[in-house]
Amino acid sequence: MSREMSNVTRAKHGRPVHHWRRDVVELAALFTAVAVADAVANLIGHGPDGPALLVISALALAGTAGFHTWWARRHGHAPPTSDTEARPLPTGRRAGQDEQGPSAPAPQAAPGQSTLWRMRTTVRDEPGSLAALCTALAGERVDILSLQTHPLADGTVDEFLLRAPGELAASGLTRVVSLAGGADTWIERADAHDLVDAPTRVLGLAARTALDAAELPLALRQLLGRCTIRQVPASPFGGGRAPEGVPVEGALEDTVMRLRAPEGGVITVERPYLPFTPTEFARARALVELDARLGPRVPRGQDVLTLPEGNEITVRRADIRDIDAAKEMHERCSARTLGMRYHGPVGDADRYLNHLLSPRYGRTLAVRTASGRIVGLGHLLWDGDETEVALLVEDSWQRRGIGGELLGRLVAMAIEAGCESVYAVTQASNTGMVAAMRGLGLPLDYQIEEGTLVITARLDTAVIGSAVLPHEVAEGRSGGRGARG
Repeated sequence: MSREMSNVTRAKHGRPVHHWRRDVVELAALFTAVAVADAVANLIGHGPDGPALLVISALALAGTAGFHTWWARRHGHAPPTSDTEARPLPTGRRAGQDEQGPSAPAPQAAPGQSTLWRMRTTVRDEPGSLAALCTALAGERVDILSLQTHPLADGTVDEFLLRAPGELAASGLTRVVSLAGGADTWIERADAHDLVDAPTRVLGLAARTALDAAELPLALRQLLGRCTIRQVPASPFGGGRAPEGVPVEGALEDTVMRLRAPEGGVITVERPYLPFTPTEFARARALVELDARLGPRVPRGQDVLTLPEGNEITVRRADIRDIDAAKEMHERCSARTLGMRYHGPVGDADRYLNHLLSPRYGRTLAVRTASGRIVGLGHLLWDGDETEVALLVEDSWQRRGIGGELLGRLVAMAIEAGCESVYAVTQASNTGMVAAMRGLGLPLDYQIEEGTLVITARLDTAVIGSAVLPHEVAEGRSGGRGARG
């Protein structure tokens, strides 16, 4: 029993199991056969029937060698059959899945050399089409981790999550799919987050949307992949043209879907590289309907911070209900501060607040004093497929670290939302905002045109791991210079 367990252990680590007693017997038999053959050759080699006997001896030796080879292969290198753990499981096959018998493909490369892919293709809506596609993928040692079907009028769109050998490129996969009957194939690299099944992912997005109205654009983007989302209010700011009417059930046009926004206006989602399916449209419409039924909502948690001089401030989320307090802060700000923030006539500053404080267009953080006055605002604004950060700190509260505190928290929100970058639009003379962006410790890109400065911070995960942590950034800057947005 103990010897069998030892054999299994060694086999699990990739080392073949040999028995030294069997090796000694085989070698002894081989040397005996050679000695007997030599004696026979010397004895009868000079007789009248010597040549015939030599031929017979040669055949006997050949038969002995063949028997030895067969015996060695059968008993010397065969895996133990008394314990299935001793048989290595082929890479790319899930534990517990039945093997396909002796004809099963050889084990694949070691874990870590495989690649995850998301693939979508259209097949004919007839029996056997999907089976032919799956068989073709299996022939390339591709493991299908998940499969969703999207029925269409003239076919079926199948969406796969695949684990393929690392040496199989995207072009190779699409070629296999095309030969198996797939058309309009789209493929991209996937990651571990895609391993979550579709119902679980949709329920998670619905829960996030239920807690925070600002999550709706992010939920739609995560649901539909890389896309551009724009919302136009029923009465655009500045008196622009109102959006075209959209039916209550929305409208789907190939790569564009339009949904009626909960508070009026239109939400437009575009994905030029991949048409939307009716299933995706129904899921997006359900998220928007959930948001409309729940109404305005913003998490009301807050953090109490102490400034270097000892004053306490609170930082919390703000929304349209804080518009009066925000207007009062505008009245206490100088024309220069308002001009640096809004880049336009100072008299129009109040008109921006309805848009800025609406959770439909992003997230806003407000800084309040112990008396309840707002002395700082930080905005994270969804701008299509980009994200903007903006700051405004009341004059008498500048250079106390409030701007850096707000900016660090806004960047943490952007990281949590999965944004690849954030940008700030300011003036070249706004040294406070420039210092706050540089203080993030992230890669920055600068663009200057006619006195307007655009600073873009790239939120690379590799850099964030060593340079930025969600709350350490904000807390680490609390004693630095403030930033005027």
